[in-house]
Amino acid sequence: MEEATQLAQTLAADAAPFLWDVAKAFLFLIIGFWAAALVRSMIRKRAISSVRIDDTLGVFVSNIAYYLILVFVIIAVLQLFGFEATSLVAVLGATTLAIGLALQGTLSHLAAGVMLVMFRPYKLYEFISIGGESGTVEEINLFFTQLVTPQNVQVIVPNGDAWGSTIVNYSRKETRRLDIIFGIDYGDDIDKAMGIILDIAGADERCLAEPAPWVRVTTLNTSSVDLQLRAWCNTGDYWELNFTVLKKVKEAFDAGGITIPYPHQVEIHKAAE
Repeated sequence: MEEATQLAQTLAADAAPFLWDVAKAFLFLIIGFWAAALVRSMIRKRAISSVRIDDTLGVFVSNIAYYLILVFVIIAVLQLFGFEATSLVAVLGATTLAIGLALQGTLSHLAAGVMLVMFRPYKLYEFISIGGESGTVEEINLFFTQLVTPQNVQVIVPNGDAWGSTIVNYSRKETRRLDIIFGIDYGDDIDKAMGIILDIAGADERCLAEPAPWVRVTTLNTSSVDLQLRAWCNTGDYWELNFTVLKKVKEAFDAGGITIPYPHQVEIHKAAE
């Protein structure tokens, strides 16, 4: 009985320092994760509030700071259990090399993320198209770009795919050209139809005076004469102007006797001999 008691006391005495280290490590991890999240939040807020710091760069740097702090926290926690810093650095280097060889694709996304932030083909809150996916840029982190479509659908595009594909940025320029094609019947008055389109475009304040709205006959189709409107507007007004012009031109064509043709089918019956 005395031996069992002594063994329990010995185990308790030996376990106490280890449990104390575990408790300190757990507390250190909590503080470290909290500090990393706090630093990331502070950098992001600073980037958003400052006109001299780009939001995209601020978010990217905040993510890098977050992960760097976590690495130092983990190294510090391991040192509590007797691991030397030099040994940890050597192990970390070897592990990084092994992971790099195993995850070459993932690291290529990381490298592409750095390139995207450096050259900035797109930034936060811009509407873009990447490899057939279109949406507003919500986040650019170390490995992927997050888009939100007009239907409020989240789209995740790996940075490597984004950097290696064609990027169409609809928001970068302040103005855009609106191109709309209207088909009219061959028997309609072309000049009258062109005048209606120009009057409607010119009367809308969202159409820029320079370059002035432009209408020309572009195609003689099988069942219609195609008239193309080209009008410049501010990028933010593009879609609403497009919808408005389509509606008003249709109403004006109806009132002015201009016909918008639709596909016809002709049946040919061969007379019986």
